[in-house]
Amino acid sequence: MSKTTFYKMHGIGNDYVYFDCFEKEPKDPAALAVRLSDRHFSVGGDGVILVCKSEIADGKMRMFNADGSEGKMCGNGIRCVGKFLYEIKGIRKPVLTVETLSGVKTLQMGVEGDTVVSVTVDMGKPEFSPEKIPVALAGSRVVDVSVTVGGAEHKITCLSMGNPHCVVFGGDPYEIALEKIGAAFETDPLFPDRVNAEFVQVLKKNELKMRVWERGSGETFACGTGACAAAVAAVLNGYCEENAEIAVHLRGGTLTVRYTGETVYMTGPAEFAFTGEVDI
Repeated sequence: MSKTTFYKMHGIGNDYVYFDCFEKEPKDPAALAVRLSDRHFSVGGDGVILVCKSEIADGKMRMFNADGSEGKMCGNGIRCVGKFLYEIKGIRKPVLTVETLSGVKTLQMGVEGDTVVSVTVDMGKPEFSPEKIPVALAGSRVVDVSVTVGGAEHKITCLSMGNPHCVVFGGDPYEIALEKIGAAFETDPLFPDRVNAEFVQVLKKNELKMRVWERGSGETFACGTGACAAAVAAVLNGYCEENAEIAVHLRGGTLTVRYTGETVYMTGPAEFAFTGEVDI
């Protein structure tokens, strides 16, 4: 059986198994993601990301969660895709474009020598319309709305960053039973397509601490779109300032997010962990 090279990469601990698919994509990437994401019996990761050829951008990202579901967008993943395109594929541009299921994203590459040390991604405009997130609530926006999830009342702010997010502000997120409440949010009937849930503490102006429960993967060390959603929600709720650099501290490290009122910029590192070969 032939072996295929994989690249283990992560953005502040949000780790995926990456494949160069410029020539050919695996027949069943969903099943591959389930198999390779197992941290005990395989490579381990939050899922699999395919780096593919694009007709409209420098590359295309397809990402599959640990449960095999295909995601539209991954903020930490796309930074790693930028590093992959620059260092592995040799597309050495200061600005790269990546096609995703949420549209084409623009990446500003922070390079030292020949190494990408940080990437700033234009994540696009947040979507606030409940039916487009989607969330089964009335109105034009869901900001600081009381709902009952998992048998308890929570105040939520919802938006889409290419995938659906529900942000809950409160105390120290490390004091909550995330495995229980995160799963309850993900599968609640309020969210027809399931949801990524962020539990956020405001440390001070323009500084947040967050844990995230990602649909299809459970708790991850970091979530780029989740950090963006948390920062935007914090601006909407008056906790942070528009057009300011907002530090979002996650389990794996810190991302910097700036919401202009029109678009969201996210900056953070992207790193190779190791490479190997696997049967696919």
